[in-house]
Amino acid sequence: MEVLNFYYVPNYTSIEFVRVKSPVISKNCSRRETEQRVNLTGSPFFYSEMGNKFIAAGCNNKALMAGINPKIVGCESDCINGDTLFGIPGPDKTCNSGTYCETVMPSDLKTFNATFERNEPEGCQLAFLVDQQWFDSNIENSSRLQKTEYVPALLGWSLPPEDYNTSRSPHTSIYSGRLYCGLGYRGNPYLPDGCHDIDECLEDKRRCGDETCVNKPGHFVCEGSRNWIIALGLGLGFGVLCLVVGGWLLYKFLKKRREVKLKEKFFKRNGGFLLQQQMFSHKGSLEKTKIFTSKELDKATDNFNKNRVLGQGGQGTVYKGMLVDGRIVAVKKSKAMVAETVEEFINEVVILSQINHRNVVKLLGCCLETEVPLLVYEFIPNGTLFQYLHDQSEEFPLSWGTRLRIAKEAAEAISYLHFSASIPIYHRDIKSTDILLDEKFKAKVSDFGTSRSISVDQTHLTTHSSQFTEKSDVSSFGVVLVELLTGEKPILSLKMADESRSLATHFIASTEENRVLEIIDGRVAKQAKVEELMMVAKLAYRCLSLSGKKRPTMKEVAMQLEQIMPLPKQNDSNVDHHHDREEINYLKLDLPFPLESSSLTDSSLFSGTSCSTEKEPLV
Repeated sequence: MEVLNFYYVPNYTSIEFVRVKSPVISKNCSRRETEQRVNLTGSPFFYSEMGNKFIAAGCNNKALMAGINPKIVGCESDCINGDTLFGIPGPDKTCNSGTYCETVMPSDLKTFNATFERNEPEGCQLAFLVDQQWFDSNIENSSRLQKTEYVPALLGWSLPPEDYNTSRSPHTSIYSGRLYCGLGYRGNPYLPDGCHDIDECLEDKRRCGDETCVNKPGHFVCEGSRNWIIALGLGLGFGVLCLVVGGWLLYKFLKKRREVKLKEKFFKRNGGFLLQQQMFSHKGSLEKTKIFTSKELDKATDNFNKNRVLGQGGQGTVYKGMLVDGRIVAVKKSKAMVAETVEEFINEVVILSQINHRNVVKLLGCCLETEVPLLVYEFIPNGTLFQYLHDQSEEFPLSWGTRLRIAKEAAEAISYLHFSASIPIYHRDIKSTDILLDEKFKAKVSDFGTSRSISVDQTHLTTHSSQFTEKSDVSSFGVVLVELLTGEKPILSLKMADESRSLATHFIASTEENRVLEIIDGRVAKQAKVEELMMVAKLAYRCLSLSGKKRPTMKEVAMQLEQIMPLPKQNDSNVDHHHDREEINYLKLDLPFPLESSSLTDSSLFSGTSCSTEKEPLV
């Protein structure tokens, strides 16, 4: 017999079949008569009563299964006038609703054959064992059934008794030589561990009603309600959740409270209340000064991100920031502040806040909630004078006219601090790094980290008190003038230095040896006139005098630089060809005295006598 496939009957748990070609027994049909006997004796296979049925087709057909004792299995169909269901013509007869008949078959059938008891000259008679599902789906195709010689049938199999124990897997049972998965199990009983437990609770969640269904191996049990356990678990879980959330909220509250108290402590220690009193007493002049919160400046500087650093110095670090209103600012974070200097610091903040000079970096406000005070200044975009003088990567060096103008503007700013502020303010550490350049290359004096405000009766102090005076700023500014002339850094390289590495000492020696033109920056030597260079050099020489009495005041320095600067040409372009930026070109100013006149050379520049009428302050 030809095997078609293996077949599993879903309605019968753990039963599988082999689908084979089973012969169709025929008589009086157009094809030749067939009488093929099937004998499965000696094999483990048999025709299964499950899934198969015996069919007899044809008019007045009575078919019996042969080889069965007693011979009582069969059926008989009846016909009326007309054609048969299967399109088999008869003598003016057609089959009624019973044009074919079917019957059950005995179990474990090992042989199959059929005989027909009606012996009419015409009319095709058929008998066969067939897969019930296949027959139900092909009953309408009678012509095909008439012509076919084989139909599908299902064979079961059974194990010989000697193989019962060796073939069994756990959770199986044997019936009629076949293995079945035990009650509560499902799967293939012929495979090791092929039977698996059925989770009845999962298949039917309402199986136990209000009780709890508990799955067991091979069965299930219904237990009393465990809602109280669920409620207890939910309660405990909710309690733990509340404890965790409450602890976290308490931690955040205590942390916030600690931060607030710490900010209040810093605000008080840094003179916050004193500044508020000063702002109240100077209500008109300090209305634009703001006390920033630490949160505002943290946001402005991205928590003082190192990528926002503009520069670092001995006094602290400067960060670039943006306020909520869009203003770009520079935030200076000092390194430390001594408690004894708090009142002095607040007074200086008040004074600097009142300064409104075009060449002084504007102090916008401060923050006193941090460990060290934070000062907020206006942002100057073009960097420092030091960068343009000494950075070799600068594509366009500063022209001589621009250098003179920057020197004059810086001198005017320092002179304003000395003489026009309500209380004189001394910078004490003027360097080229403290002179910033805006988008039009205008000078802006900054970095008052070491500056001090001095009352009027304290302006004449000597070095014995270790105090600085206005003449200290003059000396520092003299070094800046020398940098503008020579293009060298305040500390010379080993290649340039002779005995001293100080640019000021080197310049003084060169001037006294009448070699000053040899150290002039070659970039400006071609642009400037010798008279202009010499006048600036002599002014720088006076500023660097060891005796404070012989130094000019910053007001005198600003006035002399104003005299040295050329007048601007009429209708001239405002674009410097070195920077492609707006800048004024100047013509030479005809001074009211000759370069070599005794009044300029001896009295004003190298005489060692200051135009100031003040008493002699030293360094």
